[in-house]
Amino acid sequence: MTRHELRERIFQTIFQFPFYEGDVPEVEIEADEDISDKDRDYITSKVASIREHLAEIDQKIDKNSNKWKIKRLGKSELAILRLAIFEIDYDDDIPDKVAINEAVELAKSYCDDNSSGFINGVLSGILGE
Repeated sequence: MTRHELRERIFQTIFQFPFYEGDVPEVEIEADEDISDKDRDYITSKVASIREHLAEIDQKIDKNSNKWKIKRLGKSELAILRLAIFEIDYDDDIPDKVAINEAVELAKSYCDDNSSGFINGVLSGILGE
């Protein structure tokens, strides 16, 4: 899988977080999908790390989202922000600009027309801290 495809799979998994109380299900990968063990381990590891840092990530979203509370954000926007903030703050392998660009691209695919600008603004605010 490409980095973008891996990121998209991570996004799809963390999108589920708000729908579950307590434990979030493990990464579900269909048996017929052509995915290597290495990619499966990468996705699982990143999702677990995001889950571990979720409280800190959500605080940053609250602080930088122009008074939009997390409960008011669309679920896709929230998942994209969580992933991008994790990449910016906790994943040294991904440059900040790449994390923001990928977040904007995910927003263009999964959200409404205004979301990419909102996500870019929130993430730019976080970089400016």
